[in-house]
Amino acid sequence: MSAPATGTTVAAGGEPEGRDSGSALGWARRIVLSTPVLAIGGALVLTTLVMLAVGVDPSLAYPALFRGAVADGNLEYTIAAFVPTLGMALAFAIPLRAGEFNLGGDGQMAIGGVTAAAIALHLPMVAGVAVVLPLAAAALAGGLVAGLSAPLRTRLGIPAIVTTLLISVPAVSLASYLVRFPLGEQGTGIAQTPPLPDAAHLPALAGSSYITLGLPLVVLLTAAWLYADSRTVLGYEIRATGQNRDFARYGGVAVNRLAAVTLAGGGAFAGLVGALIVLGPPYRYVDGALTAPGYTFTAVAAVLLATARPIAVPFAVALLTVLQVGGQGMEREAGVPSQLTQIVQGLIIVIVAVFATVRHLRERRGAGA
Repeated sequence: MSAPATGTTVAAGGEPEGRDSGSALGWARRIVLSTPVLAIGGALVLTTLVMLAVGVDPSLAYPALFRGAVADGNLEYTIAAFVPTLGMALAFAIPLRAGEFNLGGDGQMAIGGVTAAAIALHLPMVAGVAVVLPLAAAALAGGLVAGLSAPLRTRLGIPAIVTTLLISVPAVSLASYLVRFPLGEQGTGIAQTPPLPDAAHLPALAGSSYITLGLPLVVLLTAAWLYADSRTVLGYEIRATGQNRDFARYGGVAVNRLAAVTLAGGGAFAGLVGALIVLGPPYRYVDGALTAPGYTFTAVAAVLLATARPIAVPFAVALLTVLQVGGQGMEREAGVPSQLTQIVQGLIIVIVAVFATVRHLRERRGAGA
């Protein structure tokens, strides 16, 4: 029997197939069996089973979720929620590339937001500067809050996942105190600042009521991070530190310095997000308004869903933002509690963690063989 022609391979069943076809099938198989796809699919299957168990028709719930996110004029709200969620995803993803877990996003975001509000209210500035200066100060404040974890990590060996979370609690409380008393608007009974001056308002895009200059700003910063991560020496050193800290140190990388830099960088993004929220509608700091939507939790879920691949982070954020915003429409139309979308996010995290654990155990078993 003659050999197959050049450029073909023999399939498992013995039939020859084109090399291009085989590579395409392999590429499709890798995508279908990738952790993000399996996590999303598994979470949706389990969620559908929950719906059926409680008597909800999935054929009504899922279309209502879609309409609540992108149809019937709701796309504007989804884009507005995408901006802070993507920013908080970077606050978690940047330190994660160096092997550090920043779970203190809420505190960093709150301090950034209250810093921006204080500067906008008490420092009279001309247009332009009145926006840039609060944004820069908020990023600096968020970076300082996150940077407090660095010496605890590098000097005392306390994991950043612990210190960032513990520091976040008093940071949120401090922001709440400031907005209730020194910065609070008097005579309203609501813990909020007075309205910010018009010069400090983020410019709206295309006449939108909710989409502001924060959208292109966060997109540009995300693109800059993607470039720095893949094309610069600093990005290489950060990746090397995250993959093997001891090997990176042996290669001359200042791993302690990189830990501090990445934690502070992540905190700066969180502080910037706080300022973007405060300088946007309703143009004031409202106590609890920054943390209540759960941007930090959604962002962490998105980064885990993207398996920490930088290029996949914006797409994972977009998907989970659609789930989060669409859940409100699903509740209105189909009577399904919007908290179900949080269950989906939680299931995604659990499934991703299970895959990561199985992969780690296989690697250890292979190393020990």
